[in-house]
Amino acid sequence: MKNIDNYDEKLSEKLHLKIGENIKRIRKTKGVSQLKLAHAIGYKSVSPISCAEIYYNKIHFNVEQLIKIAYVLNVPINAFFDGVEYGILISTEEY
Repeated sequence: MKNIDNYDEKLSEKLHLKIGENIKRIRKTKGVSQLKLAHAIGYKSVSPISCAEIYYNKIHFNVEQLIKIAYVLNVPINAFFDGVEYGILISTEEY
């Protein structure tokens, strides 16, 4: 087991950024605007989507949002993790 004191917060930031990039790419490929996506998952404004897509002020998508976005865009939820390498999440050391 690893000591959490050695955890680098930049790992989380990289993950949130990559998820946001993937959602933006998929959304644009499907021709869905930020506003249309925001409305489809229950928001009245575009802010939650636009901020989370670029990890602005550490705003990121949560699991419930990812599930709803995957449903609305008709993609598997793991599509949001494309390009996420093992090392971003945890060390490649044996466990």
